[in-house]
Amino acid sequence: MKHLEYGDIINQKINMGSFSHLNDKSQPIIVDVSSKEVTKRTATAQSMVYLPQEVLDQLEKSDFNSKKGSVFQTAILAGIMASKRTSELIPLCHPLFLENCNVSIEMASENELLILCTATVTAKTGVEMEALTGASIAALTIYDMCKALSHDIIIKETKLIQKSGGKNDFERK
Repeated sequence: MKHLEYGDIINQKINMGSFSHLNDKSQPIIVDVSSKEVTKRTATAQSMVYLPQEVLDQLEKSDFNSKKGSVFQTAILAGIMASKRTSELIPLCHPLFLENCNVSIEMASENELLILCTATVTAKTGVEMEALTGASIAALTIYDMCKALSHDIIIKETKLIQKSGGKNDFERK
């Protein structure tokens, strides 16, 4: 009877062609982009944050400042900083020199914030992960700055909205 290695078991369970960060032995790899074309690439991601009414009331009363400072400005800076450091946070991401990163925060509905992060680079690989990281960290920063008011804050979703400039463009409808 043949002894199966972990990689053999994984190979039996998944189609290896669908995971770009695994080699033929199911070992993690960084994707080889050496033969890809350098193009301008852009991606936008969003996170939604639900704020309970008592948190929203306190923020409006304090002009969106907390004891830690301006909630939105701090979250925007955190999102930009996180986007720039994505490859340090996600093991198999290529390090990218972002040419632009824009984080915006606005009220999407009565109790929900919409955070958008758009990242741009001219490179051989896309910036989806940088945009997703920026939106996520901005949402987490809002949570951190407001958690003293309530732990009922909910980071509802983070998702890619669009990407362009690579092999396949994408836009969520």
